[in-house]
Amino acid sequence: MYLSKTEAAVLPTTLVATPRPPAPPAAGRRIWPMLGPAFVAAVAYVDPGNFATNFSGGAAFGYTLLWVIVAANLMAMLIQTLTAKLGLATGRDLATLCRERLPRRLTVVLWVQAEAVAIATDLAEIIGGAVALHLLFGVPLPIGGLITAVVAFVLLAAQSRGHRPFERVITGLLLVVGLGFGYTLVGSGVDVGGVAGGMVPSFEGQESILLATGILGATVMPHVIYVHSALTPGRYGDVVTAGRTEGGRRRLLRAQRLDVVLAMGLAGLVNAAMLIIAAQLFTGGSQADTLEGVHAGLGDQLGSGAAIAFALALLASGFASSSVGTHAGQVVMAGFLRRHIPVLTRRLITLAPALGVLALGGDPTTALVWSQVVLSFGIPFALVPLLWLTSRRDLMGGWVNRRITTLAGCLVAALIIGLNAHLLLGLALG
Repeated sequence: MYLSKTEAAVLPTTLVATPRPPAPPAAGRRIWPMLGPAFVAAVAYVDPGNFATNFSGGAAFGYTLLWVIVAANLMAMLIQTLTAKLGLATGRDLATLCRERLPRRLTVVLWVQAEAVAIATDLAEIIGGAVALHLLFGVPLPIGGLITAVVAFVLLAAQSRGHRPFERVITGLLLVVGLGFGYTLVGSGVDVGGVAGGMVPSFEGQESILLATGILGATVMPHVIYVHSALTPGRYGDVVTAGRTEGGRRRLLRAQRLDVVLAMGLAGLVNAAMLIIAAQLFTGGSQADTLEGVHAGLGDQLGSGAAIAFALALLASGFASSSVGTHAGQVVMAGFLRRHIPVLTRRLITLAPALGVLALGGDPTTALVWSQVVLSFGIPFALVPLLWLTSRRDLMGGWVNRRITTLAGCLVAALIIGLNAHLLLGLALG
């Protein structure tokens, strides 16, 4: 059988099937691998300092200050969304952009205060881990501090294998904290009417205002603003290429917003659980004045399981937040000064104050409170530059903030700065 030239020309298009392009992956499969950076940042929102503040608030005023935790968590979502977007849009972290865009002297000032914040952060986290080891195994506090520092250093080694292993480890420890308080919350029960009443903004005297100020003031951890902006560049593939189109920007923003909502939502639930447990079990008592008292009280009222769950959650919080704090110190120095020092050297420098407090027999809970006061000084130094940079179209391009976003961010910044000033003034005046 012979084919004509016309038939032969037609044959390939009629008898040979044209291969179909592969189907694009489902939306969920495209987005889920992008999650992770916000979970690293979320650890700072459930660090040992939050343990003391939330349990004190619930024990002193019941459910009254629950709305403060909810409001603080919403603020955290906005701020962490902005810092993640800054890294996505520019490919650089906040500290590096400050060095590039601000005068040299101001950059040095920002670096000095950021290092002070790193030391204060390590103080709270090392002490929290040391107290947890003492509660679980009877380890002396100074030895517990050293163990916490070593474990945090080991956790940082996961970064040598890429961002994903480190994020998985930190997320796992965050889940341990969440599961610990979930278990304890089931045992303590929840007063639905109390929860509903606690969602209505109100205070019970000047002392409740001061404590609410402390909760809000300790919410935005300045070191994770730097860290989160450093985790997103390169984390989402070829951001530069994808971000040139409106569709690409929407996809990337959707991924990082989901990351922030899930991570900060988990942190907010944990903080709320702390206050609810304290309101259910410790209202009107003095057991929640110290972490050791909370541990003993949980054991007395709910059994040894609840006490162990609390101590394990505190231990996971101390380990995770300490490693993130050390990473923050590296980001800060590299960004502001374009210099690196060995991680071990940095660890020893930031560890010294915490070990000094433990060795001298200082009260761990008091040290935690004062570390939060130092952190409050650092909030404006990170938050104000963040708002200024993300509102600049010449830097952000199509990623620039909407006016309503910038306005909301300015209101949050003014509120946090004002409340921190009120907190510091109250502490100064006794």
